[in-house]
Amino acid sequence: MPEPIDNIEFDEAVTIRGIAVVSPKTQPSAGFQLAIADKLLNWARQGSIWPVTFGLACCAIEMMGASAAHHDIARFGSEIFRASPRQADLMIVSGRVSWKMAPVLRQVYDQMPNPKWVIAMGACASCGGVFHNYAIVPGVDRIVPVDVYVPGCPPRPEALLYGLMQLQKKIGQSKIQFR
Repeated sequence: MPEPIDNIEFDEAVTIRGIAVVSPKTQPSAGFQLAIADKLLNWARQGSIWPVTFGLACCAIEMMGASAAHHDIARFGSEIFRASPRQADLMIVSGRVSWKMAPVLRQVYDQMPNPKWVIAMGACASCGGVFHNYAIVPGVDRIVPVDVYVPGCPPRPEALLYGLMQLQKKIGQSKIQFR
């Protein structure tokens, strides 16, 4: 006889990648069902992050290197770099952003479907880098909300993969938002 969990008796429980798939004898509460839905959706989102290509400078070469065979970003479900923002849920801003490019960056971000995430790759995207002048945006977080910062000038592909893993952790801890 299985033990009751939160006053719910289960016939059997199977764990698949940390997600408990159960068949209850009684109808579970709505909060329980939403918790399972959160875990299931977040697990699916973690494994299929599709980035939009937004390479602006030398960091873009390192971003391309992360998708090459030696580093293989496909292990994390991000091998499909989309050319259309309507098919992507991650924007990797790699390189310096000028004030002329800022409205285009914001427009691409606005065209992405929800939920959407942003990685600022490199010192130029994070804080303006070595370019302290009137033409460069001092940090892309003034234009779009940034979820993960990847430091370096330019950062190695391993750093981008680590930033992607940190974003996957953040996605795994998020909650479903109803409108």
